[in-house]
Amino acid sequence: MGSGDWSKAAYTASSAAFETKGRDDIFTTKTASAVDDSMLPFNVAIRESRDSDAHPTSLALMVCLDVTGSMGTIPEQLVKGKLGEVMNTLIDHGIKDPQIMFCGVGDHECDRVPLQISQFESADKELQHWLTKIFLEGGGGGNAGESYILPWYFAARSTSIDCFEKRGEKGFIFTIGDEPYLPSVPADALKKIFGSGEALLTAEQLLAEAQRTYHVFHIHIAHGSARSGNWKDLLGQNLITIDDHNIVAEIIASTVAYMHGVDVTSSFDAATADKVTTALAHVDRGVAKNTDKVVNL
Repeated sequence: MGSGDWSKAAYTASSAAFETKGRDDIFTTKTASAVDDSMLPFNVAIRESRDSDAHPTSLALMVCLDVTGSMGTIPEQLVKGKLGEVMNTLIDHGIKDPQIMFCGVGDHECDRVPLQISQFESADKELQHWLTKIFLEGGGGGNAGESYILPWYFAARSTSIDCFEKRGEKGFIFTIGDEPYLPSVPADALKKIFGSGEALLTAEQLLAEAQRTYHVFHIHIAHGSARSGNWKDLLGQNLITIDDHNIVAEIIASTVAYMHGVDVTSSFDAATADKVTTALAHVDRGVAKNTDKVVNL
């Protein structure tokens, strides 16, 4: 997928149309039973990010949004304009062919729909289409974490991306949330969510699988009583902690650009640029091609 074209003008117009709408009017899926079958991993054999004449250097990005409790603000912000901050920043700074897959991430122990996945897309209309189809379940539980590790399983076993397979360039996974990660997924949960799974898999195992083809980052939103748990031990420098959820889009764009040796912060206002620079000060830059081994973080 990802064959359409991104249009700044069209996206600006469509996002402006959402400005006066509330969350319930924007996100079209209201119940777990109404989630589109095409967004359930159980029904998906593979998601592809492919080169095309229009996009000869596709770059696969998975943007995985926590849809539990307090985190619905970020999907709403993306719809209302922040998606443009990601796409326009990357394209304007030489990363011409980003293709984004959106994931909705919940809790495999408590939620009815712990993982939703879109197609990889390049065009404004298709990206908005998939984003607004995500079910904001608003669940989670009192079990000290969410299932941020589920997208790693899907990325490793059910995606095929030309950036890596043709050019040895890893894609990117960003999970975004305000909780620790659940440390493992049992076989019965894997079978229920993905249709396969023979044994319990730990976060460390799933991270290692995903790192073979993706740079894996987590953006921890440190607001209120939010707990980061043991993210630092797992991800090291690839844990990005921010206390302002309004800069998530800029963090994503800057991280991808930094890993390609490009500094994009001059395109932000001074306050945002300062926050982004501080948040990413520990992230290594210019290592987008690293295919000889799993990254040890």
